[in-house]
Amino acid sequence: MIWSWNTFLFGIYPYIAGTIFLLGSIIRYEREQAGWTSYSSQILASKRYMMWASNLWHIGILTLFLGHFTGLLTNILEWLGLDPVEHQWLAASAGITAGVVAMVGGVMLLLRRVLDPKVRYASRPMDIIILAWLLITLCFGLSTQFISVPDAIHDHVQNMDILIRYVRSIAEFQADPQLIINIPLIYKIHMFCGFTVFLLFPFSRLVHIWTVPLNYVVRPYQLVRSKIRSVV
Repeated sequence: MIWSWNTFLFGIYPYIAGTIFLLGSIIRYEREQAGWTSYSSQILASKRYMMWASNLWHIGILTLFLGHFTGLLTNILEWLGLDPVEHQWLAASAGITAGVVAMVGGVMLLLRRVLDPKVRYASRPMDIIILAWLLITLCFGLSTQFISVPDAIHDHVQNMDILIRYVRSIAEFQADPQLIINIPLIYKIHMFCGFTVFLLFPFSRLVHIWTVPLNYVVRPYQLVRSKIRSVV
């Protein structure tokens, strides 16, 4: 039974979540473009509060995403000359820093969304669910550091090596859940929560990530001139 659950959760479920992630995003874009938005509620909150909450959240989360992608799916750190122990130290220190930053910002955003009557009235149930789930995922991710840091101190990189091989097996469409059958439970919970984020993605405000206006960085400045009416 344990083996069968391990196979389903870490051999099949990732592809179920990934399929819903891609197909759900496409279907929502095709059928509900009016709802393809971040549903920003910044106008309802203190600008200073939102500046801190939103910036901390986005900087932390984007750093974590980039770190996971770089560390698990590429060999960039090895190309830069880092050995596995140095890799683990970098992952642990960057993960803790970015995780704490994101947690502070995320908790601020969640409290605002739950406790501010105007923001709560303007929120959809999924807005609170997805933010809460992301914070739960983040919490379990930070909890893995209680294992990762001691591993780094004692030059143990077995868990990191197993996780890298497992994630890459998923990316290569040859998922091998047997690799992580004996990995510490906290890692499995964190991965399950992460897979579920992809499953929930098309049903939440997160879809606006697909249309991040990166062209704003390179587009030319727009000149805006006021039209002054002549007085006769």
